[in-house]
Formats: sequence, C-alpha cells, structure tokens
Amino acid sequence: MSDRQIIHLHRAAPTKPAEGQPCNGCGVCCALETCPAARLRFMQATGPCPALEWSDDAGRYHCGLLGRPRHYLRYLPAFAEGIARRWLARAIAAGRGCDCSAEVQD
Repeated sequence: MSDRQIIHLHRAAPTKPAEGQPCNGCGVCCALETCPAARLRFMQATGPCPALEWSDDAGRYHCGLLGRPRHYLRYLPAFAEGIARRWLARAIAAGRGCDCSAEVQD
C-alpha cells in the first residue's frame, strides 16, 4: 500500500516551504486535507478544500474562508465578519508557519 497522493496545484504556485517555515501560499496543505473550520463548513475531511483560492495577482493560494467569510458562510451577517475572520485565523493557525509534513515531488 502506498502513502502517495496526487494533488493538482497551479503551475505558478510557490514551492512548499519546510515544516515550521512561514507560509508562502503553496496550497499543498489545503489540497491534501481540510482544516477543522472547513470540515465544519463543507463536511469533508480530505482535500482539496473547496475554499482554497488561487490569486493571479499574488501568485499564491489563499484561504477563502479567511479572506471572504461571507462568500462561504452566507448566513454570516456583515457585522460578524471581523469576528469570523479572527476565529478562522485561529482555527487554521494563520501566521504560525507551515504545519504540513507532506513531502512534495514534481
């Protein structure tokens, strides 16, 4: 049995950083599995996360739940968007560095 999994990412996506290094938006972690917040929203544990968004301008992936919470949480009132962003940032450990131990091969 193989532990290999094939994921498809944008050709211009940055190379996955080493575990513990700052996130660079490579998208590997979110393409492999969904975070706890996305599991609640989308009811799935494996990736790719439906909220994984590519940005041509930035040349990287972003979390759509964090960046556009009202798009994915349609019931969320506008006044609660800031609270949702803070909770989501905590739930996905935004700013904590790469926590994906996957080894990537081209």
